[in-house]
Amino acid sequence: MIKLHNLTVAEGSLHASKRVGRGLGSGMGKTSTRGQKGAGARSGGAINPGFEGGQLPIYRRLPKRGFKSLNRVEYKVVDLQSIDMVEEETIDLTEYFKEPVKVLNNGEIKSKKTVIANAFSASAKAAIEKAGGKCILASDKGASQEEDEVK
Repeated sequence: MIKLHNLTVAEGSLHASKRVGRGLGSGMGKTSTRGQKGAGARSGGAINPGFEGGQLPIYRRLPKRGFKSLNRVEYKVVDLQSIDMVEEETIDLTEYFKEPVKVLNNGEIKSKKTVIANAFSASAKAAIEKAGGKCILASDKGASQEEDEVK
């Protein structure tokens, strides 16, 4: 049985680290594997990863492409067939998932359901309403509850 006290490292997986600057006989003495003179031999002499010896670096040679909107909303997708499987008549999808939910028209819905989600595709909304159900946006749900409290 494997326990913490009898775990071992696989043979050959660990290598001894280089011991540089420990005399000429070690093979890594004198210049400590840094070679003679130049930027690489000096302290703080590291060059940046994109440097290509003065040639125009690849990240500047290639054109910039694409665009990522800062306001993009990433939806969790729920299909109509999944909604149809649920027994309840009112389904609040915002309670099931932490991220925003969008209902897509994949499959059929046969029963009358009230679905609350962050977004609906036009065809999914039409299918739910055709089956006699209702589509409520999560943003509208909060407003309608406040109206009910006022009454």
